[in-house]
Amino acid sequence: MAAVNTSRMHADELDLDAPLVRRLIARRFPHWSALPVRRLSSSGTENAMFRLGGELVVRLPRHPGAVPDLAHERRWLPLLGPLLPVAVPEPVGAGEPDEDFPWPWSVYRWLAGTNPVAGSVEQPELLAEELGLFVRALRRVEADGAPTGYRGGPLPERDEPTRAAVAELGGRVDARAVTELWERAASAPEHGGPPRWAHGDLSPGNVLVDGGRLGAVIDFGCAGVGDPAVDLMPAWNLLPASARGVFREAAGADDAEWARGRGWALSVALIQLPYYWDTNPALAENSRHVIAEILTEAG
Repeated sequence: MAAVNTSRMHADELDLDAPLVRRLIARRFPHWSALPVRRLSSSGTENAMFRLGGELVVRLPRHPGAVPDLAHERRWLPLLGPLLPVAVPEPVGAGEPDEDFPWPWSVYRWLAGTNPVAGSVEQPELLAEELGLFVRALRRVEADGAPTGYRGGPLPERDEPTRAAVAELGGRVDARAVTELWERAASAPEHGGPPRWAHGDLSPGNVLVDGGRLGAVIDFGCAGVGDPAVDLMPAWNLLPASARGVFREAAGADDAEWARGRGWALSVALIQLPYYWDTNPALAENSRHVIAEILTEAG
């Protein structure tokens, strides 16, 4: 059984600030050097984001493990973007390492919107439908030659780290109940068709809403082909129970795929929760939300 890649999790992150970004922009893109720079707050763990003027955003990796995502997005977003029903990040500038910053970095078009909050979605059924249609459209993209997704493998490959996370959480979760639910999900029929494109990390932090509608989907660092059930996670990490059926119908998920999607949501939440319990309150809270939603749904 393959091990789950945990190289995306790092503690040795760089401290980044606006003066650094101004210097990088001035050297690499002098035509943008007069634009104001402002750091954006985010619960993300991979990159730091800085608003550049009114139309651009700078994205810098915070640790070495986040660097490959930049090349990945530069390669695949221009292919995926035109085929999807909502906006996705558009790379417009490729920064290079220099004496102030050791890794590549990118400039993207600014995308308007805010991150939705699980439990406080303004128009849940509308958002559910639009997210489902995004998932369906992404699955239809030609998969030949595409990379394997970060979360593209069979769900049972996550058995060992999922059980380890339950043990680490101890009494902070109902260990027996979540283990039973995990075992049920992991025993669902595996994806039997060809590999399909999936975003791989459809969490509230990677969704932008504008006026209650889906405005954009961001952060395609996990995107690739495999079992597309992973993209059903918003049913539990974002949407209320009343909108799940709308999302499922729009995405076109059958019973087995829905069961695997629930398993993905549960596994990701269980693994993230002990890791981020003390270091990232937003991610920890969403993980608790997912676990509670799945337990409630199971009755």
